[in-house]
Amino acid sequence: MKLKRVGPNKWKVKRTGRMRADTVAYLNDALRQQIESDSIKQLCDAASLPGIQSPVIGMPDLHVGYGLPIGGVMVTSAEKSDTHESVVSAGAVGFDINCGVRLLSTNICADDLDERDLKNLLHGILRRIPVGVGKSSARGDITKQIGLEKVITQGAEAMIKSGYGRSEDAEATEERGAMDGARIDVISKKAKKRADQLATIGGGNHFIEIGEVQTVYNENLAQQFGLAPGDLTVMIHTGSRGFGHEICSNYSSLMKKRAPSYGVKLPTKGLACVPIASGEGRNYLAAMAAAVNYAFANRQLLTHDVRMAFSDVLREGDASLGLDVVYDVAHNIAKFERHDGRRMLVHRKGATRALPAGHRDNPPKYRDVGHPAIIPGSMGTGSFVTVGTKKTAETYNSVNHGAGRVMSRSAAKKRFDPGEFQKQLGDVVYGGVSVGKVLDESPEAYKNIDDVVQTLAEIGMTEKVVRLKPLAVIKGD
Repeated sequence: MKLKRVGPNKWKVKRTGRMRADTVAYLNDALRQQIESDSIKQLCDAASLPGIQSPVIGMPDLHVGYGLPIGGVMVTSAEKSDTHESVVSAGAVGFDINCGVRLLSTNICADDLDERDLKNLLHGILRRIPVGVGKSSARGDITKQIGLEKVITQGAEAMIKSGYGRSEDAEATEERGAMDGARIDVISKKAKKRADQLATIGGGNHFIEIGEVQTVYNENLAQQFGLAPGDLTVMIHTGSRGFGHEICSNYSSLMKKRAPSYGVKLPTKGLACVPIASGEGRNYLAAMAAAVNYAFANRQLLTHDVRMAFSDVLREGDASLGLDVVYDVAHNIAKFERHDGRRMLVHRKGATRALPAGHRDNPPKYRDVGHPAIIPGSMGTGSFVTVGTKKTAETYNSVNHGAGRVMSRSAAKKRFDPGEFQKQLGDVVYGGVSVGKVLDESPEAYKNIDDVVQTLAEIGMTEKVVRLKPLAVIKGD
């Protein structure tokens, strides 16, 4: 499983032993020194699955996960003749189904706000949005009010139709905010009970961040995306919460139990899988789509609450403040796509789809330029908006989804104390749970975001559009 350099910022493990495909990792020299051998092993394990396409890919933010590493892209054949042999894996999507990020632009000049204004905005958001693991919606049981089936089949559109958003929001959302194929009959009672967390961000690496457009690299694209130097921005990062977690848990256990009956030998329990065409495979994809749409609905509601908070604090209508959706991308998802003229099932776990200019699946507003790929950094560092180029064809139109951890959560909690955490944040205004509860999210627990983004930009796979500077951030434990 030794990595061999095969090009600039490109490393490979050739197919060997039980592997049915090569693996490729995109790393610059600094990231290569930090990479964990276990994350490469996880890529090689994935390369042994039935129907796997070559290569299995590791992004610059690659680090160990459950089954497939975070920053992993795994593709299986979905041609009609292959679906009884080729597999789908719940673990290769992950527990936080459609963990994703939404970026809002504004008409607000960052220099017009001082620290007190930022604190007031954080307080206004926190009054409306619960943060932390297990938190339920502050709106009561909004899922029952709208109807769970409507939420999981219509996604963001269900929220917009209920008055929580603008009609154009869906146009700037992957899948238009609603993935086809979701069904309520394939979801367990326990998962349905955990569907009370709409309009919450949860814990871990989820956040709401107020930032500023710090650097513009491509003026034309930045203008197309509504991002001008000095403008305030808002980034929302969360997913399907306990609802998606329960779905992944249920189907991972089921796939582990049923795999032998289909003649599938699992390399690890985290890569439990079944044939795409099996009953279990079809049901998982329907349940996963339900969680995907729940997450889109969640970020839509959060967008509405952020708009209301800004309007109240700044005493101006939210429309006049801008707060437009630049784009909303999914990080943990499996999607049927066409690559090299063939139908494939693309598992992205901690990876972002980045369709280049002219790609037929781009939303109409970005058809000619490619849609934004939003890449958040850690709390004390910058984030980026990029676009994919035609070279992303070699990664199944995928790029990295963030900075990626360089230190485990347990190690970060042992190493950093609240004082060190605050020092790493610098001038960034912090809100949410007490600092002592989020030490595992210390900025230095993450890879250098510039290395991560530059790795793909240097080889022409992405083009940087803007860099965002964090000004204030909300976290949950």
